[in-house]
Amino acid sequence: QVQLAESGGGSVQAGGSLRLACAASLYTYTGYCMAWFRQAPGKEREKIVNFYTADGSTAYADSVKGRFSISQDKPKNTLYLQMNSLKPEDTGMYYCAAVEGFNAYCKHPAHAYRYWGQGTQVAVSS
Repeated sequence: QVQLAESGGGSVQAGGSLRLACAASLYTYTGYCMAWFRQAPGKEREKIVNFYTADGSTAYADSVKGRFSISQDKPKNTLYLQMNSLKPEDTGMYYCAAVEGFNAYCKHPAHAYRYWGQGTQVAVSS
């Protein structure tokens, strides 16, 4: 059974950094699209980065490009999201998500992702 668990959220001032972690239990016989989404109050869930486990390919949303970076610790089965130069508009609930499939599937939005963590809250104050 695929399970995802996020951690690392918190409160930080603008310009600060946080590192989120997604501990994942995935089957090893297939590749997965993994992604970080965020949702601000009253807004739709936004994908900020996706990652393909089989080859490490990554795609970032323009809103976070150059500030956020994703990395994988394979022995720990953990996906990290390093968030630097945080802005108040980065505030929201951050979710880790995954779905089995080919790399081309990773570009799809939230409804295409099958497995979700419970989320971790990020608050950035000005």
